[in-house]
Amino acid sequence: MTNENINMRKIGFCMNVLMGVSLSFALSLIGILFSGHFTLSGWLISFAASTVLSLLIGFIIPVRKISTALIKKAGVKERSFAAHRLDSFISDIIYTPFITFAMVFIAYKNAVSHGAQLSFVPMYFHSLAISLLAGYVFIFILQPLYLKLLLKNKTTSVSESEK
Repeated sequence: MTNENINMRKIGFCMNVLMGVSLSFALSLIGILFSGHFTLSGWLISFAASTVLSLLIGFIIPVRKISTALIKKAGVKERSFAAHRLDSFISDIIYTPFITFAMVFIAYKNAVSHGAQLSFVPMYFHSLAISLLAGYVFIFILQPLYLKLLLKNKTTSVSESEK
């Protein structure tokens, strides 16, 4: 494996971790705030569970390969604004439903155990609509920022290692 392949794998790994933790942080916070029943322990449990889930998704599902293939299939020019929008949408569709399901399931089980009479399906779809919108915005904004940061860090570490 070449140094370039190793560097790209490291960047992919770091992107997965940064995006997974960031998306989990944002969605768990938004979800619990929209529920109207914020507790620190509830948020921490939701954040931890969604972080683990998002990291698993990122390591199991080849999101970058799927996104690249779908962008090519759509005939969108790579690295264009349209490609960025589509890439953000694809990532959102892959991650957000699973993360939202986990967070809503935890909240539902907690509420029902305290005697609340709730129906899971409407609770899930209401939360999913909010989460898809919020997730898209966060992915759209954070993905290029993290990539720029990681690429800058990579070139800095390569330059330092050449000295």
